[in-house]
Amino acid sequence: MPRDLADFVVVANRLPVDRIVDKDGLASWRNSPGGLVTALEPVLRARNGAWVGWHGAMDEHLAPFTHDGLRLVPVPLSEIEVTEYYEGFSNATLWPLYHDVVRPPEFHREWWEAYVHVNRRFAEHAAAVASEGAFVWVQDYQLQLVPQMLRDLRPDLKIGFFLHIPFPPTELFGQLPWRREILEGLLGADLVGFQMPGGAQNFIRLVRQRVGHKARRNIVELPNGRLVKAEAYPISIDAAGFEELARTPHIEARAREIREQLGNPKTVLLGIDRLDYTKGLPQRLRAFGELLSEGRLSVDDVTFIQVATPSRERVHQYRVLRDDINAIVGQINGDSGRIGQQPIQYLHDSYDRDEMAALYRAADVMVVTPLRDGMNLVAKEYVATRWQNDGALVLSEFAGAADELRHAYLVNPHDINGLKETLMLAITSSPRERRRRMKALRRQVMENDIELWANNFIEDLIATSQHEL
Repeated sequence: MPRDLADFVVVANRLPVDRIVDKDGLASWRNSPGGLVTALEPVLRARNGAWVGWHGAMDEHLAPFTHDGLRLVPVPLSEIEVTEYYEGFSNATLWPLYHDVVRPPEFHREWWEAYVHVNRRFAEHAAAVASEGAFVWVQDYQLQLVPQMLRDLRPDLKIGFFLHIPFPPTELFGQLPWRREILEGLLGADLVGFQMPGGAQNFIRLVRQRVGHKARRNIVELPNGRLVKAEAYPISIDAAGFEELARTPHIEARAREIREQLGNPKTVLLGIDRLDYTKGLPQRLRAFGELLSEGRLSVDDVTFIQVATPSRERVHQYRVLRDDINAIVGQINGDSGRIGQQPIQYLHDSYDRDEMAALYRAADVMVVTPLRDGMNLVAKEYVATRWQNDGALVLSEFAGAADELRHAYLVNPHDINGLKETLMLAITSSPRERRRRMKALRRQVMENDIELWANNFIEDLIATSQHEL
C-alpha cells in the first residue's frame, strides 16, 4: 500500500487546525479546540489516519500536509460555495429544519445544487486518500450526501456517518424538497449514528415511508442485500482533561479573579453559547430580568455572565439576533443596574479552553437552556470542572444532554415563568442538595467520556461493515 494512503479517514466540514498569522506576517497552523479532535487524534495516529476537510479560506487550493503528526487533506471552497453550500443550504435550510423549525428554513434550488457539488468534492477527496478497505467516518449535517457518493466511487470502503445535531421527526423532515436524496445519501453508510435514540427512530421511519426499504428495528435492508444500522451514540467530552485543567492553580486563581472583578457577588450565574437562535438566549435573559424587576433577585447579590460566541456573522438572521440580544441586555442593565454594577456581563467574544475552565469554576449556577440542541457539551464541561461536587446546572429538557443528566435542574425554556422558578430553585438550593445532584451528574459525565463514544462507534462500524448485526 502506498504510504500516502490512509487506513482510517475522517471527513468533516473543517480540518482540525486553524491558521494563525504572527506579527511578522508568517502563517502557521495550530490545533483547533474541541472534543472531536481530542477523541479522534489517537485513532488517526494508531490507524494510519488522515483528516479531510475545508481549511477555512475561500478560493484557495492547498496541497495535503502534515501538522503535529496528523495528515490533513484540504478541500477547497469558493466564496460562492461558502455562501450557498455552507451559509445557505447547511445553515439556513438544514439547521433550522433539524432544530424543530425554530426559524423558518429557506428552500432554494441553487443552494441545493451547491450542496450536491461540494459534497461530491469531499467524497472525491476522501476516495483519493483512502486505502483498499479503509474505514471512513463522515461527520455531520453539511456532508449527508457523502456516504453514498463515496460508496459509488469506492464500494470497498467501510463507511460510518455521525450526525451531531438533532434529526427531525417525519412531519418536519417531510418539508424538505430533497428529502429522498438526503436519506439515500445517508444510506450509503454502513452505520448511521445519532445523538439520541429518537433521531435513529425518526430516520428508520423516514426510510420506510420515503424510500420504501425494508427495516426491522434499527436495521435497514437495501435491495442489494447490504445492511445499514441506525443507532444512538450520545457524544461526550474529554472529562478527565477538563477536571485536570480545573484543578490547576492558575485556573483557580483566574476564577477567584473573575469573581473579584464582579464585586464578589453571592451568586454568579453563567451562560456560554454560540450566538444562535436555537440557544434560547432571549428567554433566558428575560427570565433573569423579570426576577430582578420583581425584587426576587438583587443586583447586590447576583451577577449573570453571558458569553455569546460570534457565529455565522454573514447570515442575516444571526445579525438580527445579535441586535436583539444587545437590546435585551441594554434594557435589563439600564433598568436594574447601577454605576459600576451591571447585573448582566455580556461578552460577545470567543475564549480559549483555559478561560472557559476558569469561568466554569467561577460560576455557582450554569444556565444551559437551548430551545433545541443535539447534545450540548457546555453542560458536560461545567460538570467535569466541579470536582468538589458543588455548583448547580440548569438544563433545558430539549437539549440531548438532558436524557443523561437527569439530576440537573431541568426546565422547559419556552415557559418563562417555569424558567424563573427553576433559576430560583437552583440559586437557593442547599449545599447538601447541590452536592447530591452534582455527584450524580459527575458520575455520568466522568464514566461516559469522548473516548468511550469514539470507541463504541468505531467498534460498531467494524462489526456492521462485516454484517455482524
